[in-house]
Amino acid sequence: LIDEIPILSVAAAVAGGKTTIRGAEELRIKETDRIRALATELTRFGIGIKELKDGLEILGGKPTGSLGRSYGDHRMAMSLAVLGTVAQGKTEIEDTGCIATSFPNFVPLMRQIGVGIG
Repeated sequence: LIDEIPILSVAAAVAGGKTTIRGAEELRIKETDRIRALATELTRFGIGIKELKDGLEILGGKPTGSLGRSYGDHRMAMSLAVLGTVAQGKTEIEDTGCIATSFPNFVPLMRQIGVGIG
């Protein structure tokens, strides 16, 4: 389940209430420190979030568009792109070429469902 934490964090960002993720310290040694990256990026989108040693506390809310960083991490890039689809305002994600690492058809499929993604 560890690789799904970025997209689950996006779901938590728009859910009602607080979501706590614990026991995920392995996220710190992935392509990037995903715990730190998620805390930083979700904050940029206006989501209340607290970084824990082994996870995150996320307060669901209404994300606002932002310039997000992927950190060269394919899962971060895709998760932030999905968050951008529900954020109010324009969202742009830097360094999305990394998506091809695990899901080369991500951008065409997002376009197919009507998401304006570049």
